[in-house]
Amino acid sequence: MLSRATDEDRGVKSPSSLEPSIPRVVRYSTEGFRWDRQWLVVNSKGRAYTQRVEPKLALVTVKLPDEAFSEGWLPTANSFMVLKAPGMNELKISLSNPRDVTDGISVWEWSGSAWDEGQEAANWFSNYLGKPGRLVRFNAASETRPVDPQYANGHKVMFSDGYPFLLLSQGSMDALNNLLKEPVPVNRFRTNILVDGCEPFSEDLWTEIEINKFAFQGVKLCSRCKVPTIDQETAVAKPDINETLKTFRSDKVLRPTGKVQGKVFMGQNMVLKNFLKDGKGKVIKVGDPVNVVKMVSSAAEAPA
Repeated sequence: MLSRATDEDRGVKSPSSLEPSIPRVVRYSTEGFRWDRQWLVVNSKGRAYTQRVEPKLALVTVKLPDEAFSEGWLPTANSFMVLKAPGMNELKISLSNPRDVTDGISVWEWSGSAWDEGQEAANWFSNYLGKPGRLVRFNAASETRPVDPQYANGHKVMFSDGYPFLLLSQGSMDALNNLLKEPVPVNRFRTNILVDGCEPFSEDLWTEIEINKFAFQGVKLCSRCKVPTIDQETAVAKPDINETLKTFRSDKVLRPTGKVQGKVFMGQNMVLKNFLKDGKGKVIKVGDPVNVVKMVSSAAEAPA
């Protein structure tokens, strides 16, 4: 069953993008959920800022109007995304497309242009971070950012690290928290699909699932970086999470016959396999059943 993200899921938890709180109903496309991982904070050279090097981004919270998640809704001149951060006045970003374009934006291996959210937003982030920064928005009309063709050839993404959907189960979170001295919320892992009612780490095995009659393909176990160690309420890193994951979720443990690269895994990267072509019904909601269509027999068989 699709679960509701908690209030802790608000804020800038994606390693390189602004991520709104997740509502009860969300519309999606092949690039991901509407409004999700669509914005990016970049430095003076257009390179993405991430929590790995700027943990203060964890404290930026995002609020979108409730109607922004309604199917068919279009922003007006009075539709805004509101950003807040400690010591800063709130910043309003119009949800209508900006007029200006900035070239030379880069995320990992991709580079291209993006909508520029203007000087007020640039000043806000520069003041907050104490170094030059700009806020840009992905321009799907003119840019295409492919995912790694080794795992999902032909699929696209916006400003996520690598894939449009990241699925995690509540059972996996519970299993991890049972081993930690201090339990952590799911926002540490930046998942945008949270499911419940399955055994811990069942999602490792899922190569195809259906939610609301649409098929999602599991393409790669999600290897974790430093970001899950960062407390999203304080921006302070506590490495005990990754140290605990290494004991039972490392490639050495899960894939003993493969090449050991020192990776730890939590969650399954996914792409949208199909959806309605008429533009209607592209929504999933809390409470939707999750049906497993195809799976492998062990995590060692799953792409990673």
